Amino acid sequence: MADADALPSGPRSDTKGIVDAAGLLARARFRRHPAAPALRPYVEQYWLIDWDLSQPYASHVVPHPSVNVVFQSLPGQEPFAEVAGIGLDLFTQKLEGRGRVCGVKFRPGGFRPFAPARPVSAWTGRRLLPLEEVFTEVPEGALDAVLSPDEEHARVAALDAFLLAVGPAPDPRADLAMSLAERIRTDSGIRRVGEFARAEGMSVRTLQRLFSAYVGVGPKWMILRHRIHEALEHAETGRDVDWADVAGTLGYADQAHLIRDFTATVGVPPTAYGPQH
Repeated sequence: MADADALPSGPRSDTKGIVDAAGLLARARFRRHPAAPALRPYVEQYWLIDWDLSQPYASHVVPHPSVNVVFQSLPGQEPFAEVAGIGLDLFTQKLEGRGRVCGVKFRPGGFRPFAPARPVSAWTGRRLLPLEEVFTEVPEGALDAVLSPDEEHARVAALDAFLLAVGPAPDPRADLAMSLAERIRTDSGIRRVGEFARAEGMSVRTLQRLFSAYVGVGPKWMILRHRIHEALEHAETGRDVDWADVAGTLGYADQAHLIRDFTATVGVPPTAYGPQH
């Protein structure tokens, strides 16, 4: 099992990846909860969103390198659940009327022990439903158990029960992948895959294969995506930002490279970013 002491102790408290975080939080109730102790080495957090809107709102997220399992109750649709592989592009979700979403966000590398039959890269860029497409056995009534309760701790308990029923299967390579992915997330000095691989005593190809099988994206993609999340956090402040300085801090050769990557991911350059852009 992964070393829980080497991983963050609780859910994230930042808004990294959420475009116009203030706008979303003003319109929807967004909460995070930890998973049961046995699941925490694999699960970063549960996330719950409820909304009741008179006017539609489009939420945008720059996806993290994480697989999510998402239970959804949306206006005009039958409730459903899906496995969302790592999204490569900006994710947009229209919120309207009254709805509810309960999600499981796995740590990078933490999903494979629950669905060991295929490499995690098989799900990258895909959204799969029903859950039986991915998991060998899904507990009967899981969808209703997660979405029906108004009391959110009952929803969290149902998510725990679901995950404990479908896994996890111990896998030392998953533990290694989670550890390496966490290093990339927390160490801003990791900027080149070759140097990182050598520091870990492995070849670049071995590192890439491990990430494809257990994370779903390559280490270079992870490094670049974490840079964009950091840049987005700066843009979200609403203050004047010295983008040349930010580019240097994040390891870009120059400001132009940062602006190019930010624009390709978010849709607008950081210099023009603003809420509801």
